[in-house]
Amino acid sequence: MTKYNTYTFENGLRIIHLPSVSQVVYCGYEIAAGTRDERLGEEEGLAHFCEHMTFKGTERRNALQIINAIEGLGGELNAFTNKEDTVYYAAITKDHFLQAVDVLTDIVFHSQYPQHEIEKEVEVICDEIESYNDSPAELIYDEFENILFAGHPLGHNILGKADQLRGYTTEDALRFTQRNYRPEKMVFFVYGDIDFSRLTKRLKSICPSGKDEAKNQGDWSMTAHSEQIPQPVPLIPQSGGQIFTHSIGSHQAHVMIGTRAYCYNDPRRMALYLLNNILGGPGMNARLNLSLRERHGLVYTVESSMVSYGDTGAWSVYFGCDHHDIRKCCHLVRKELDRIMKKPLSNSQLTIAKRQLKGQLAIACDNREQFALDFGRSYLHHGHERDLDKLMQRIDAVTAEDIQKVANELFATDNLTTLIFE
Repeated sequence: MTKYNTYTFENGLRIIHLPSVSQVVYCGYEIAAGTRDERLGEEEGLAHFCEHMTFKGTERRNALQIINAIEGLGGELNAFTNKEDTVYYAAITKDHFLQAVDVLTDIVFHSQYPQHEIEKEVEVICDEIESYNDSPAELIYDEFENILFAGHPLGHNILGKADQLRGYTTEDALRFTQRNYRPEKMVFFVYGDIDFSRLTKRLKSICPSGKDEAKNQGDWSMTAHSEQIPQPVPLIPQSGGQIFTHSIGSHQAHVMIGTRAYCYNDPRRMALYLLNNILGGPGMNARLNLSLRERHGLVYTVESSMVSYGDTGAWSVYFGCDHHDIRKCCHLVRKELDRIMKKPLSNSQLTIAKRQLKGQLAIACDNREQFALDFGRSYLHHGHERDLDKLMQRIDAVTAEDIQKVANELFATDNLTTLIFE
């Protein structure tokens, strides 16, 4: 079992550290605040907006000083936002590790979001939106979730809309971060050869206590913002069996077929994980790829994917094809779904599928940056360390009956939603 070091401060901030022998350290803040924490109709795109603006100045550093404090040492500083998280992280040599801790803590807890920087950066974000809109193969994923989760914070895209973004101010950014960038909603993760006691000592000296006021971020006590924190929005029942068509005037059609699926902690999730890999995983031997591409030559890309959130999830198939092949491709996808619903995997097929997935996961762990992000996120949402051995055991425990049962729960025709860009 992998040996992690963990610690929790009185203010609720959790730390997780995995030692390694590399000269490079990966570290950062995983924050349980993303698109779904935005107030519907009022704050769309604000989580991602705050992520951009967090690099634009604190009381101690301006934007250029923030960048140079890490990159001037040969390190890398980055961030991203998704539906449930915002992550700020760095890669740096271990000799300068505490510098990264200091800079990350400064920007997360003490950003000032100056208005003059907002007016510049918002145009950068608007350009990002335009770039995204020019890529239908990416845009369709967001639009599909917008349909699956219509009327819910999960059902609007991360980037937001340009007109709304241009109206955001310093006060909007401070309001969102005061409500969400709170120690009890964070994990500080570290993957590297560092002294854990030095880390905890440094963080204790520079993080908000939870009782005192932190400059520019207000009172961090649990009760200070209790009236400001919105209650979770309940999910609206799903309406499956629908087909949506958007005319985008592209040379190629883009299609997604899918449904809501399972949350993080659902015991059926591992069976779906294996089923998804069998149908449309990255291997060229995935069933959908063998059918649509290798046998029929109808597509260049076909893949299936799954995502899990705290209370729900989604599963989908994506492919791009010529406009006149849409119906045939949809028929072939349906045929593969029916096949796995009606006929369970043989013992040898199940063994091969498990071996392939476990091998892919083991290779993925060689990406040290992604591995660090993954175990930080696991600790944030599940409260325990990411253990590859236990994950392998859970895969081994999946039966052919488990997979067939999940397929029948999710893949019924009247349960699936289809989105076509043509």
